Amino acid sequence: MQRTVFIVSDHTGLIAESVARSLLAQFEGVAFRYVMRPFTDSEEEVYELLYEINATFEREGVRPIVFSTLANPALNDQLKTAPALHFDLFRTYLGELERELGRPPTGRVGRLHSISDRNYFARIEAVDFALATDDGLGERYYQMADVILVGVSRAGKTPTCLFLGMQYGIRASNYPLAEADFEREALPEPIRPYRQKVFGLTIQPFRLHQIRTQRKPGSRYASLEQCEYEVRRAEQMFRRLGIRHFDTTSASVEEIAANIMQTAGLRRRID
Repeated sequence: MQRTVFIVSDHTGLIAESVARSLLAQFEGVAFRYVMRPFTDSEEEVYELLYEINATFEREGVRPIVFSTLANPALNDQLKTAPALHFDLFRTYLGELERELGRPPTGRVGRLHSISDRNYFARIEAVDFALATDDGLGERYYQMADVILVGVSRAGKTPTCLFLGMQYGIRASNYPLAEADFEREALPEPIRPYRQKVFGLTIQPFRLHQIRTQRKPGSRYASLEQCEYEVRRAEQMFRRLGIRHFDTTSASVEEIAANIMQTAGLRRRID
């Protein structure tokens, strides 16, 4: 079963996406297809979106789900005419706040970022850092990293790095362990000088086998035997070298990130 989810915003849509994904993660039996529509701030763009939502409804036979953060009430009312289950993340709270504070909201687009540009750009910088140093590409930048995630391929390193950047402003790099790394008695050379920043991620072999099979079915890389070998040797390395590590098998990216922040003693860099 799959449902299409539209994330509509007059800015980046990152907040709406975060709320939507957190809520829908509670429904494990349903697959969700996310459609991002950021910077939707004109009547023409809303009309185009209405057409797209209608087409999706006709094609799939079920209502799409819409999460929106449109500050303009007229555009928001226009969006609500679509055949969809609509969650207005602004109006849900603004009415109560207006009554409590005794004044109406401004309806100004992008107000969040004008109030907190420092936080906004800290997020962008941290996410850019994670992308630039992804998958072992950051050797010359490791000295600037707050944490370096190490583990076998597909253990959850990249999404965790991105989440740490987006939600905490943490500069996170990752280094994938390969077979050659398991033969050494020390950390791989590129990350050896930064041992205090290293944090290991591990995963149960069968779950790793399932994930890799989706990516490369029938390959040696995805075989259960190979997954068992890599996980076993990675965990042996972590224990031998005293590397802090966490099992990601049944944990969400939020839980993984929170564990890293607490165990590694990192502090949030954004408000």
